[in-house]
Amino acid sequence: MLNIRYSVFNLFEERTYVVWREGGRCVIVDPGCREGTELEALDGLLAQENLTPEAILLTHGHIDHIFGVKLLQDRYGIPVYMHPADTAALEYNQQMARRFRIRLPEDGFRREPLRDGQKLEIADMCFEVIATPGHTPGSVCFLEREEGILFTGDTLFAGSIGRTDFPYSEYDDEIRSILERLLPLDPATVILPGHGPDSTIGRERTGNPFLEPFNEPEEEPDEELEPVVIKGE
Repeated sequence: MLNIRYSVFNLFEERTYVVWREGGRCVIVDPGCREGTELEALDGLLAQENLTPEAILLTHGHIDHIFGVKLLQDRYGIPVYMHPADTAALEYNQQMARRFRIRLPEDGFRREPLRDGQKLEIADMCFEVIATPGHTPGSVCFLEREEGILFTGDTLFAGSIGRTDFPYSEYDDEIRSILERLLPLDPATVILPGHGPDSTIGRERTGNPFLEPFNEPEEEPDEELEPVVIKGE
């Protein structure tokens, strides 16, 4: 059984996920926790569930998804997986920090490069890397195929898609990534995005207004999909 807890951190209301099976080992997806009360909240969650992080997975390198990366890597000595094409996103974080008048998180963390199709076997789980460029050049999604769980970062949301108004973003790439890499997945696949509520591939395939020109007729009602309970704060 896959266990998933999430917390909402920072002024961007980013979702940070902690994922584990049994045995006390976990993976953290997009740790957006800032130093102070937010990091303490994550520490409390790990202590409550008696968990030790074994790796950090980054869907992309935007500031709101990496606040806690350096802090956690220094503490646990764990690898951080990120696509190498997202160097541009890391560099742009300086502009974002100035714009929102926030402290820039340390980005001097050691990174392990991701590649499309790679399978990360960590803590008795297997995450398939799906390259989804568009929002950023190195955006990826992580699929836990056995449980039908997809961490989409800022590529695909419930009823929306990721922004493409950054200097390095590409709208056409974003749409192509969603249509060719995500929507063909099993419709019951649960989407866990970087912001906002959960969804499923089936719901977004038929009802996402940003994908309306490409939407397909609904094959079966949502209530027939297998429910997945994700615990929040």
